[in-house]
Amino acid sequence: MSPRLTSAAFAAGGVLFLLYIALRPAGDDAAAMASTAWVAGHAAAMAGFILLGVAVLGLHQALGDRLSLRAAVLTWIGAGLTLPYYGAEDFGLNVIAQRSLRDGTPALMELAEQFRFGAVPVGMFAGGLVLLAAGTVMAAVAVWRSGVLPRWSGVVLALGFVLFIPQFFGPYPLRVAHGVLVMVGGLWAAAALWRNTARPALR
Repeated sequence: MSPRLTSAAFAAGGVLFLLYIALRPAGDDAAAMASTAWVAGHAAAMAGFILLGVAVLGLHQALGDRLSLRAAVLTWIGAGLTLPYYGAEDFGLNVIAQRSLRDGTPALMELAEQFRFGAVPVGMFAGGLVLLAAGTVMAAVAVWRSGVLPRWSGVVLALGFVLFIPQFFGPYPLRVAHGVLVMVGGLWAAAALWRNTARPALR
């Protein structure tokens, strides 16, 4: 994959993670989950995870070292573990919430809670996000050591994924700030790659 396509993947992925939290309703009640905005926001996040995997793989192709390869592997596995949870949150909870509102049966929302806090889905979700954090940190270290890209160009994105789990426990404005952080990290990595497309190491 060319450095410019990798750059585009980093940039688009970063923007999608901001759109995720900007589009997603602030609440977690039936009205929020039943909305089109809930579906759109979570769909943006899923696309963002996919593009992150593509981008880190492209970064490895640009750097060509073992550490960036390990980063790509961890990122792909992490995204694979995370996406099923997001898919169920997006489509499954949306259907449950719509039915709950339509039939006037708030008790149906207990199904949403059973899924969201079930041991297996939460374990896969948390494990996936931990691997994504590890993958982006390894990618940032690979960039730092490479001498090909500016040293700090991978750090902000890695920080965003290290903070991905903690931000779930913060208020909505903090979650929006986290989305901005991930977007800035993606755009910074994208800009660094774009500026270096003419360098021999990136051809």
